[in-house]
Amino acid sequence: MDFRLTEDESALRESIEDFARERIAGVIGDLYEKGEFPYELVAELGKMGIFGAPFPEEHGGAGGDFFMLCLALEELARVDSSVAITVEAAVSLGAMPIFRFGTEEQKRRYLPRLTRGQALAGFGLTEPEGGSDAGATKTRAVLDGDEWVINGAKCFITNAGTDITDLVTVTAVTGTLSDGRPEISSIIVPNGTPGFTVGRKYSKVGWCASDTRELFFDDCRVPAANLLGERGRGYAQFLRILDEGRIAIAALSTGLAQGCIDESIRYSHQRHAFGRNIGANQAIQFMIADMEVRAHTSRLAYYDAAARMRAGEPFKRQASIAKLHASNAAVDNARAATQIFGGYGFMNETPVARMWRDTKILEIGEGTSEIQRMLIARDLGVG
Repeated sequence: MDFRLTEDESALRESIEDFARERIAGVIGDLYEKGEFPYELVAELGKMGIFGAPFPEEHGGAGGDFFMLCLALEELARVDSSVAITVEAAVSLGAMPIFRFGTEEQKRRYLPRLTRGQALAGFGLTEPEGGSDAGATKTRAVLDGDEWVINGAKCFITNAGTDITDLVTVTAVTGTLSDGRPEISSIIVPNGTPGFTVGRKYSKVGWCASDTRELFFDDCRVPAANLLGERGRGYAQFLRILDEGRIAIAALSTGLAQGCIDESIRYSHQRHAFGRNIGANQAIQFMIADMEVRAHTSRLAYYDAAARMRAGEPFKRQASIAKLHASNAAVDNARAATQIFGGYGFMNETPVARMWRDTKILEIGEGTSEIQRMLIARDLGVG
């Protein structure tokens, strides 16, 4: 396979690289420490067409594909992961379910604002008692006339409570299948619907400038027409969305891993100890070389998964491989970068401290590393 970027892909990558360094790098530290959502940056990215990268122009998109979104995420995460995860969740988890499974009316109603970055959407799958067991859904939705009545709770939901959040798509048990298993469906819940309460922002270790909240549904009524896709197919739909999202998280992880390299190289020239810059020490050289190996192989992994997705080939295993490897690489690179920076790496004012704080969730969100290993083994016919 030829993984060299096309002219359009290179132009997109370069434009996001410039934006991240010129607009995000100088302000994100303050936003991060204050826990403030980056509204201005989101609006600018919306005008650049990033939120619409993988969607057709008829829905307000840029007419690109999922790989172009991944390129943008990698460049954003080289500088900051809070902005990167806001974009990733808004596109691959928020807007994509509506594009993949929505009716034409639902697409016309919601997608134009979502694909232009004028509004955000959340993806309500995880529950307080469920964690990785998304099939153990306890949220219930009962059809009462021409309305769904929803009761339950969701947790760790990104982009659920911002001032520009339009909706959250949630999974809920809507009945029982013939074999006794719960029938799980997806339902669109617009922001501001009576009975739908958004909890306070979590106090998080990382991603401090992104929005993450718990959601509560207490006799929340939405029109029956808000069913997304076929009744009883909600779980399968969200699994498809997660397969795609894992490629996006791998791209984000690769960007963070690369950002650790960028900062470490800069610091290795700047910092002097024992009469010379620390980059002259073989120990530092080897650490940075190992970091580069991890970032490079992570990039190849997500490029491969995205290429298979683009070609319409099976990509589930490759997406899990990319997500597992890239998230591990990000954690390892952030730890190494912090070591290279020494005491300064432990100070929140330095980029590598933010990167170190942001990495751990990459081994948890959108399927833990253990889940990825399980999926890989299962696809190989093991277990």
